[in-house]
Amino acid sequence: MSKQDNEYKRDKDNKKDNSKTATFFQDIKNLLSNNLLFQGEKQQEGFILTGSGQQEEDSKGEERKTEQKKEPSKKPVRVQRTLPKEDSKLHQEEGGLGSLLVDFQLKINKKYVEEIYSLPKNKDIVLREFMINFNPPIHAFAVFVDGLSDNSIINEFVLRPLMFFHKNKEIGIPDLAGFIKDNILPGNQVDVVENYKDIVEKINYGGTVVFIDGSPKALAVETKGWDRRSIGKPEAEQVIRGPHEAFNETLRSNTALIRKAVRNENLITEMFKIGKRNKTDAAIMYLEDLANPTLVQEVTRRIKSINTDYIGDTGVLEQFIEDHPFMIAPQILGTERPDRVASFLVEGKIAIIVDGTPNVLIVPTTFFSLLHSAEDYYLRMPYGNLVRLLRFAAIFISILTPGMYIAVTTFHQEMIPTDLILAIAASRQTVPFPTILEVFLMEFAFELIREAGVRIPGVIGNTLGIVGALILGQAAVQAGIVSPILIIVVAITGLASFAIPNYSMSFAFRGTRFIFTILAAIFGFFGISAGFYIFLSSLASMKSFGVPFLAPMGPKTRSEPDLFYRGPVWEMEERPDYLNTLDRRRQPKVSRKWTEDKGEENNE
Repeated sequence: MSKQDNEYKRDKDNKKDNSKTATFFQDIKNLLSNNLLFQGEKQQEGFILTGSGQQEEDSKGEERKTEQKKEPSKKPVRVQRTLPKEDSKLHQEEGGLGSLLVDFQLKINKKYVEEIYSLPKNKDIVLREFMINFNPPIHAFAVFVDGLSDNSIINEFVLRPLMFFHKNKEIGIPDLAGFIKDNILPGNQVDVVENYKDIVEKINYGGTVVFIDGSPKALAVETKGWDRRSIGKPEAEQVIRGPHEAFNETLRSNTALIRKAVRNENLITEMFKIGKRNKTDAAIMYLEDLANPTLVQEVTRRIKSINTDYIGDTGVLEQFIEDHPFMIAPQILGTERPDRVASFLVEGKIAIIVDGTPNVLIVPTTFFSLLHSAEDYYLRMPYGNLVRLLRFAAIFISILTPGMYIAVTTFHQEMIPTDLILAIAASRQTVPFPTILEVFLMEFAFELIREAGVRIPGVIGNTLGIVGALILGQAAVQAGIVSPILIIVVAITGLASFAIPNYSMSFAFRGTRFIFTILAAIFGFFGISAGFYIFLSSLASMKSFGVPFLAPMGPKTRSEPDLFYRGPVWEMEERPDYLNTLDRRRQPKVSRKWTEDKGEENNE
């Protein structure tokens, strides 16, 4: 082999080695990036909140019209159907319940209902047959769910008017169902339905459906009457000064509480069905003259596009509609207070309510909204700012205190006064574990006590949290497993984490604390600084329904004095700039008119 061939082979081998080295370092970089930044799979940004231009809405309207022309909607077609076999189900047939309409013959409708609800095996479905007092009488039957419907309403406002109709009206009415709705049934919510899909939804939500012999339509009467929890006090967002009402598990009660707080005709409530099997009722509420139309369309699009069997809580819905599911910080605010929802609606945000849960979601949200509480605004400005500053100090204490303790005692002893470092060294003489293991042991014990206190019901849980921490800490110090100063560090860290008002944000800071502790044990203050930079960078990269998570600080936009400190309420003249609301001004430049009147009197 010639010298030139040897050099060519050597260069080729070197290029392969360099390529392998570069690939190795790239894999290490990707691994660290995925684990430290809490990022999921890369995907295109789904939605950016922009201004509400009429041209954009018109273009979208034209696109919808074009789509409607291309794909005409399929209307249910009335088909004379034979009775299904015993081993078949109507919802499994082609077209499902959406293509099945009410039949003229009562006996066929009865067979359909029995097949849909597996009667008579299903014992909580009531099928009541009776006669309508016409001339001659007409056969009919009513279907409802025992326990979801109010029996007294059914007896007094459905069965009694039909069975004791005193006029003895002769048959010959073309629209029998419409006549009964307009002239006989006194209920305030009576609908004429002909599609079995709508009928099943009405029955499953506590309504009563009446089928009439000879009529191709049925009557759906609102008879909901299940047991419900009364309006109580907030459990997680308690205040000393302010309203003491909280949401319950009933959708209509929650929307009524919001409407009681926001008494405005522009408050819109849009209803949805989510979940293919449970068909949970959900609603969004917003002020039509304030909320950005593109934001409303995006929230509606995300909710309608969910395709799953069951959604029973706003916590599950939140995971389906949030922008960054793998990031540690929440991007949607949940609250149990109607007054907080009202304040966010007036800012131009949107509330999402789900039937069966006492928590309401607010979108979009920012980092600062998650750290504010209702009492910040009900107290006078000096008191509210004092509480808010204590809360922001508690955030840094809960995140950095264990890591700072490890970094100082392990790498930077020169920063501690001599007497203190000697005291720390003396207290750790009998401790057999390194500082990092000691910290993780006590942090794990504290989190275990906190979780056990939540899961144990009643007064026992509170007692366990207090007595367990005291006994465990004292016993650990006497046994020489941990040092006394570490007990103080862990206790201060735990108390600071309780000062964070939002439950989900508290979880985020608790998880971040362990990451800072590991970085401090490996790299000291350099690890804490690098971790804090990565943490802020990850927050800055997040968005909540098109709004930057650190707005209005990152990126910097025009804002009112309500971030780290709270200014006077009469200086908060405009709504947040990042929401692009239809009406930017919240109040006039001079909202305290009495100050101008007083000045005019003094001039005179």
